[in-house]
Amino acid sequence: MLRNYFLLAALLTSLSIQVKAQKVDYVLVVHGGAGNMKDLEKDSIHAAAYYAALDSALEIGNEILAKGGDGELAVLSVVSYFEQNPLFNAGIGATCTADGQFELDASIMRGKDLMAGAVAGVKLTKHPIKAAHAVMTQTQHVMLSGAGADRFALEHGLEMVDDNMYFATPKTMQWIDKLKQESKKNGTVGCVVLDSKGNLTAGTSTGGMFKKQWGRIGDSPLIGAGTYADNASSAVSCTGHGEYFIRHIVAYNLCSRVKLLKESIQEAADHIIFEELNEKEGNGGLIAVDRNGNIAMSFNSNGMFRGFIKKKTGNSNIIKKIGIGKVLK
Repeated sequence: MLRNYFLLAALLTSLSIQVKAQKVDYVLVVHGGAGNMKDLEKDSIHAAAYYAALDSALEIGNEILAKGGDGELAVLSVVSYFEQNPLFNAGIGATCTADGQFELDASIMRGKDLMAGAVAGVKLTKHPIKAAHAVMTQTQHVMLSGAGADRFALEHGLEMVDDNMYFATPKTMQWIDKLKQESKKNGTVGCVVLDSKGNLTAGTSTGGMFKKQWGRIGDSPLIGAGTYADNASSAVSCTGHGEYFIRHIVAYNLCSRVKLLKESIQEAADHIIFEELNEKEGNGGLIAVDRNGNIAMSFNSNGMFRGFIKKKTGNSNIIKKIGIGKVLK
């Protein structure tokens, strides 16, 4: 009997060591929007530009996390990079509203204390994600909108632009001139992180829906819909048809399923994206990481710009994967 006890103790110790060996130092996941990307997959030159941009975003975050930096800083840096890359629908690559303006939204949330900040409908703030972070850290509020949010950003020393047309690219200028075209910009950009301290952070930024009506706000700046983080569960950033993501409070929904129903993060993500939503009503996807470093990157469209970096404890190698279509490379 005693011998069996010691054998069981040795087995449990071995299992414990194996579990500890699989622990991650940090995980970073990014997305650059979801949508119809069949044509892009066939265009190797343009696809290569997106792969390179996603790789750059991952490396920016990895440089911070590898030095023990906070996930909050990594999210800010990665999303800021996306906002200054015209390939994506955020910041300088934003799509235009029905009246030819550019209105940008962003949000950020940290899981350790459920603090969050967001801005909606800003027109002159160069990096909406930084304004969202300032709302979180320097006010008692969660969201500021419109001219008030721009004024807040200016008064807090954030970088501004002189003209709303700063956010236009040659392609978006064509859309302004010919609003009969359909937008080929896909969704939003986002980043979720589990850092070396065990803290989860999520951030999302968007240039909005093409030809949206004045004052329309999607899910990206709404805590619980497009962005959510809770150290007891997961960090989530969404991309897609915002109205449906709002109705299904997708980001919070996922965290609740993981926390309360004890589903795996992949099970929770797949249930929401493929069963609660669908490609006709709620086209899009999400990225998520849980408190143990498990990730999900589910989407019901035929493509989503995405990638992740994972560093396991005790292993010097970095696991990195990037994808546009169904396959990660």
